[in-house]
Amino acid sequence: MESPARSWREYPQRYRLEAAKCTKCGKVLYPPRVVCPACHGREFETVTLPRDGHVVAPTVVRVPPTGFEEETPLPIAVVELSNGVRLMVQVADMADPMELKIGDPVHLEFRKIQQDGEAGLLFYGHKAVRD
Repeated sequence: MESPARSWREYPQRYRLEAAKCTKCGKVLYPPRVVCPACHGREFETVTLPRDGHVVAPTVVRVPPTGFEEETPLPIAVVELSNGVRLMVQVADMADPMELKIGDPVHLEFRKIQQDGEAGLLFYGHKAVRD
């Protein structure tokens, strides 16, 4: 489980898909960084990422991490959004995870990711759903 401080810092990215756009070169960084890796700029504006994209690299996790045991097999993919930003997300609503292919169009939906059984905390985020 994440620390409350870390979770709080990640809320804009996790809940609103906010990224940082370098004001010097225009590169969009997700998650946001302090220094732009492209031009070394240090000034950014907040942008919201698009929710549509396509699968770049799919995989199926068969030995899940703690908290995801009941979701095996667990389809995960690197998704490239329509603006070129890539992120790794769980792929939801798949009857057969082996059907997930490179190039599949997807959109991101806000859903429950995990529940901490002891504390009862719910963690939400985005999952990809095939179009």
